[in-house]
Amino acid sequence: MLTKEQIKDSARRHHKAEKTRTPMRAFSLQYPNMSIEDGYAVQAEWIKIKQAEGRKVIGRKVGLTSRAMQLAMNIDEPDFGTLLDNMLFENGAVIPAKDFIDPRLEVEITFVLKDDLFGDDLSVDNVLEATDYVVGSLELIAARSHRIDPETGYTRKVYDTISDNAANAGIIVGDVRMKPQDIDLRWAGAILYRNGIVEETGLGAGILDHPAKGIVWLAKRFAPHGIKLDAGQYIMSGSFTRPVIARAGDHFKADFGPLGIVELGFS
Repeated sequence: MLTKEQIKDSARRHHKAEKTRTPMRAFSLQYPNMSIEDGYAVQAEWIKIKQAEGRKVIGRKVGLTSRAMQLAMNIDEPDFGTLLDNMLFENGAVIPAKDFIDPRLEVEITFVLKDDLFGDDLSVDNVLEATDYVVGSLELIAARSHRIDPETGYTRKVYDTISDNAANAGIIVGDVRMKPQDIDLRWAGAILYRNGIVEETGLGAGILDHPAKGIVWLAKRFAPHGIKLDAGQYIMSGSFTRPVIARAGDHFKADFGPLGIVELGFS
């Protein structure tokens, strides 16, 4: 377990890495006894630093919802991160690739709540009833700590990723809003193009068999800490595609069928 000062030190290092666009060494390389709860403590401390600079929380993200990603990260549950106001980009925006460390994109279905959600006994139906609308989205992920350490070859652990705000760097939401009762979310899918070439396809069922189950998991994870999911927030349910590397000059288009198209370019 990390001490309070070690947690603060890690948060400061993550913040500096993001500001300078220079990745730090994975903290678990220095502290091999680091735990998943330590990772969340670092994440929370880093979010406090950003809030002190004026950032506002606009939602949450759920990650590692697919079985394949859980096996790859040696974890048996999803993880979560926090969405801030400066992470929200307009559909069709073009952003500088150099502003992010090792940027990648994932395809997701995002829920926007009309009612607060709280409790450890929620169901998929509870989530759907509390949802105002769902929307196709892209998640921009980045790595403030080295995915693979250039000196030692050490691969960062899941608690490093959690410390790194679950790798979140941005959210791009589509323009088509649908009531969750009007679409079969298990069969809702997308085709992800990079520069006109299909890179990934997937279905909502890849998220724990139903995207709303990612929201259920998050609410249950927060309940013991007295934290609720707030009405009006974006809740990203998890990716149903692998991350696709983004480079300067790339253009991405995610075709969600009835949920419309979400696009992002990199300069």
